[in-house]
Amino acid sequence: MSNRFQELAARNDSLLIVIDLQEKLMPVIHDREEVLLNTARLVRFCELVKIPVVFTEQQKLGPTLAAVRGPSADFRAIEKVHFNCFLSPQFSEAVTQTGRQTIILTGVESHICVAQTAIAAASRWNVHVISDAVSSRSPANKTVALARMRDAGAIISSTEMFIYEVLVQGGTDEFRSVLPLVK
Repeated sequence: MSNRFQELAARNDSLLIVIDLQEKLMPVIHDREEVLLNTARLVRFCELVKIPVVFTEQQKLGPTLAAVRGPSADFRAIEKVHFNCFLSPQFSEAVTQTGRQTIILTGVESHICVAQTAIAAASRWNVHVISDAVSSRSPANKTVALARMRDAGAIISSTEMFIYEVLVQGGTDEFRSVLPLVK
């Protein structure tokens, strides 16, 4: 019997979720430049390989930063007031409508919205948390959040791990088109 939490991410089953990378919150986030760069890479990658992307915005924290939403061809964010994204009916519906069973999580803050969303999702979906595309105001909170999400069944991954899992092989035209994102 296979453990579904040990599966690799697959293109036809993955959904990227970008949580609250907003203008009023990001200035206080630890390693924000790395989080923004890696999330923008992931959004661009998902556009190239046709993986759907869902963005959220916490009410009153301003718009999603242009560096992240820019790569998305059809940017639209779901506004929410809850920390757990799944408590927003609009978010839950958007995720369910994709039919995807693997959720790839990025965003802030790791120990609040990302963690609550990951923990809520872990019993129903395969959850991958992209460790270099999530953060908090303090590194300590990020560390605790990653451990707690792993304990809840989430796979802790990285930007490049996800990209290469989806690509499966090198030497293709698609691989060559993605290389600039990882170099």
